[in-house]
Amino acid sequence: MKIFDSLAISIPEILLPAKGIDLTKWPVIACDQYTSEPEYWEKVEAFVGQAPSTLHLIYPEVYLNTPDKEARIARIQAKMKEYLSQGIFQSVEGMLYVERETAHGWRKGLLLGVDLDKYDYNPKASSLIRATEGTILERIPPRVKIREGAALEVPHIMILVDDADNSVLGPATDHREKLRKLYDFDLMFNSGHIRGYLVNRPEVEKMILSGLEKLADQEKFLEKYSLPEGTPLLLFAMGDGNHSLATAKTIWEKTKASVKNPAAWKNSPLRYALVEVVNLHDQSLVFEPIHRALFEVKNPDNFIKDLKQFFADAVEIREHRSFEELKDEINSKKKFDQVTGIVLRSGFKSVRFLKPTYNLTVGTVQNFLDDYFKKQAAAGIDYVHGDDSLFNLVQKKDNNIGLYLPAMDKNELFPTVILDGALPRKTFSMGEAWEKRFYLEARKLAE
Repeated sequence: MKIFDSLAISIPEILLPAKGIDLTKWPVIACDQYTSEPEYWEKVEAFVGQAPSTLHLIYPEVYLNTPDKEARIARIQAKMKEYLSQGIFQSVEGMLYVERETAHGWRKGLLLGVDLDKYDYNPKASSLIRATEGTILERIPPRVKIREGAALEVPHIMILVDDADNSVLGPATDHREKLRKLYDFDLMFNSGHIRGYLVNRPEVEKMILSGLEKLADQEKFLEKYSLPEGTPLLLFAMGDGNHSLATAKTIWEKTKASVKNPAAWKNSPLRYALVEVVNLHDQSLVFEPIHRALFEVKNPDNFIKDLKQFFADAVEIREHRSFEELKDEINSKKKFDQVTGIVLRSGFKSVRFLKPTYNLTVGTVQNFLDDYFKKQAAAGIDYVHGDDSLFNLVQKKDNNIGLYLPAMDKNELFPTVILDGALPRKTFSMGEAWEKRFYLEARKLAE
């Protein structure tokens, strides 16, 4: 493992499925997708069967409340050891350059390790690696149980760099034909194509590192964002998988606390987490909103009344004839106009906030929802990726309610996190659910 301390990264040994493994069954979507759609995961299970697959190495969050939690975790950890002992993996050392087909083009990424000592998920963090959204602390303990004592990590984490000159990923793209191709295949269920290359050319690796060094230059950082002297540098901002990185951080801090000699843990595999670095300016990278679905609302007929009361009637309510009309209304609004959609089984309404309580619509809406759940006015909430998923969840029951949110301008991300700290939780999604990172590569967590 090569370590670059000033850049908070490492270049680790990466494990890939060995030759002969069916690659259409090996990778599966991130565990925090389709969390209210068990039918999706049932379809995955039926497709994969007992074939070698990362499905057997992860815990889909749709099953977090099932009674077999402990047994499921034990099976996952046992399967990791089994795969390591049975030769399911081949290993490579170096950065991996990845191209993933999405609805908006080919998203480029770079797999490497990030230093958990340089990451902080607290809202007002000043670390080199930061969360971009509020971390839901209650989501961390179940993940800790899985990772603690696990032999492997399989990542779905994507981290962003604000690289307008494309100096980090550009060299890999430009010299792709000189790199060793590792895989090239279609992902399951029409989720696009993926291809990966080992950055096995020293000159390309050097150019990538040089690009990161430019982004890590303090003077250029201050100039880029017109910041006052002494503002802490932000190099990496979380895109997807913050709770997974927060889990790795939690275990790392526990590990450090249990070992008295710092030299014993300085280069520990637990100090690093495998992630995919993506350029914020990648044209295929589109920020999608994360909607809210409320389940078993106790008095759905009073939902609008409760909302009006919370905002002291400083709202405008409009009826809409269809879901498409509602979406057009929300997505056509000006930058400083805060509007959300209410999706009911019986119809559609838009709500314009005349005196919003936060800078972003999602913050204003979440403020209301936090109060709503304090009053136990609904049984549950899910954070939903995709318009169709939201609509379908609402149609299942009369007392389910959806809140349709607008997308955030991705160019606001770095300046907002630098100046204001983390955004409200579940503010944005990097693409639709099917475009999320699939579990494909792995890394050993124990020597």
